Amino acid sequence: MRSIIITGATSGIGRELAIQYAAKGNKVGLTGRRTERLEELKAEIGELAYVRTLDVTDHERAEVVYQELIDEMGGMDVMVLNAGIGRIQMLPPWRAESKLIEVNCLAFAHGCHFAFDYFRDKGGGQIVGMSSMASLLYNHRAAAYTASKHFISVYMTGFRQKARRVEADITITEIRAGYIWTEMTERAKGMFWVAPVEKAVRQMVKGVDKKKNYLYVTKRWRILAWIVKCIPEWIWNRI
Repeated sequence: MRSIIITGATSGIGRELAIQYAAKGNKVGLTGRRTERLEELKAEIGELAYVRTLDVTDHERAEVVYQELIDEMGGMDVMVLNAGIGRIQMLPPWRAESKLIEVNCLAFAHGCHFAFDYFRDKGGGQIVGMSSMASLLYNHRAAAYTASKHFISVYMTGFRQKARRVEADITITEIRAGYIWTEMTERAKGMFWVAPVEKAVRQMVKGVDKKKNYLYVTKRWRILAWIVKCIPEWIWNRI
């Protein structure tokens, strides 16, 4: 039995991760902004679920919540930094982008720091970051979103290098997900190779358990990743 904290657990990938990890007998510490959904998830999972309402952009509160969950579960073996947002259509452009950066970059970095410090002191553990295939793309229609995923990818690479320089067995796993059916993507247009969330999360859980550095979910997205990495900037500028 492992103890796993998952941020952004009230819907989509985070929720399904909680269900699948608990089904394997793991304790799951779950955070999210929507208390009612957390309570519903706890009722569905049962005694293996420990929940806390949290806005991850409140860093001081986040540290308190993470530590409370660790204390309740008797430790932490894996931290899944899943909380994130897409484009916010109802806000003016800069307000929408600044909020996205605050959640996807700053809150992610804060969670990564907390987990790394904890695992360094403990002697080992695993940090899982929910990146995206967008970390390999450039898109003028979603500059902040794709940039935030680039940030996550590069940041995790730096922490993977950092982990090799401490006396602790810390695994850094980046999940590069393609299109998955969730609340966040249900109105998106132009999607292809779309995976049901249950299938995608099964692949995530399997890859995380194998302590891989990078996961492409679903696996077919690795093919596109090879192609994307060969595209020069002048072509991106025309797309």
